[in-house]
Amino acid sequence: MGALHAGHGRLMEEARAASGAVVVSIFVNPIQFNRSDDYARYPRPLEADLAFCEARRVDVVFAPTVEQMYPQPQVTFVEVGRVADYMEGSFRPGHFRGVATVVMKLFQIVQPDRAWFGEKDAQQLAVIRRMARDLNVPVEIAGVPTVREPDGLALSSRNRHLSAEERAIAPRLYESLRAAEQRIKAGETRAEAVKWAAREVLAAEPGMHVEYLELADDAEMQPVEFIAGPVRVAAAVWVGRTRLIDNILCRA
Repeated sequence: MGALHAGHGRLMEEARAASGAVVVSIFVNPIQFNRSDDYARYPRPLEADLAFCEARRVDVVFAPTVEQMYPQPQVTFVEVGRVADYMEGSFRPGHFRGVATVVMKLFQIVQPDRAWFGEKDAQQLAVIRRMARDLNVPVEIAGVPTVREPDGLALSSRNRHLSAEERAIAPRLYESLRAAEQRIKAGETRAEAVKWAAREVLAAEPGMHVEYLELADDAEMQPVEFIAGPVRVAAAVWVGRTRLIDNILCRA
C-alpha cells in the first residue's frame, strides 16, 4: 500500500532475483479498512515510492486510483473463511474480505506468475495462499521473512506515526514474542502459559495497549491450546494512536 521501506525493498529484491520482469502495485485499498480515520491517516508518498522502486530496478509500477480499481460499487467479494476469522479477523471486521478481493483484482489485472508477500503479515499471507489454492489461481505465492530494525521492531509503514517516546517502547512487542519463543524452546506445551510469559513483558510497559496476543497453527491460523508442532505467536498492540502487529514462527 505504499510508504515503502526496506521490508518492501526485500520483496522487490527477491522478485528481481527470480523474475524476468518485476511489477510493484501501490494502492491504498479502501475496502480493507474497518476504520475511516485509519484510512485517512495512511501515508501516500507516491513520488518517493516511485523513486524507491526505480532504485531497485522495478520494471513497472501499477498505481491505480480508487476510481480505476472500483469504477462502480463493489458487489462481488472474496471470502476466505476460517483462515480469516481469528486474530486480525476478530478485531478488523471485513479486513480480509477487502484484502482478498483487491489481491484477486490485482492478480487478474497484472497476470503475474509469482507474487511476494511479507511474513510480518503472516495471517494475510495464509489468507492469500488459501485463496489462490481454493480458486485455482495460477500464481505462485512466496513468503519473505520479516525485516527488522536493529532493536527488533518490525518495519512497517505505520512506524512513521510513532513519536520519539513511542518509538522507544515499540520494540517491547518483539521482546514479548521472543519471551514466548523462549518458553516454547524450554519445553512448555500449554498455550496459556506461553501467552502469559509474553503478556508479562507487555504489561511492564504502560504505554502499550494489547489488542490480542495469541498462538495459532501456521497454515489455518486457528488457535491452539497445546503446542505439538510449529506455532505462530502473533500480537497486535496500540502504541498511542498507532496500531502495530508482529509475529514469529516458534518451534520447540
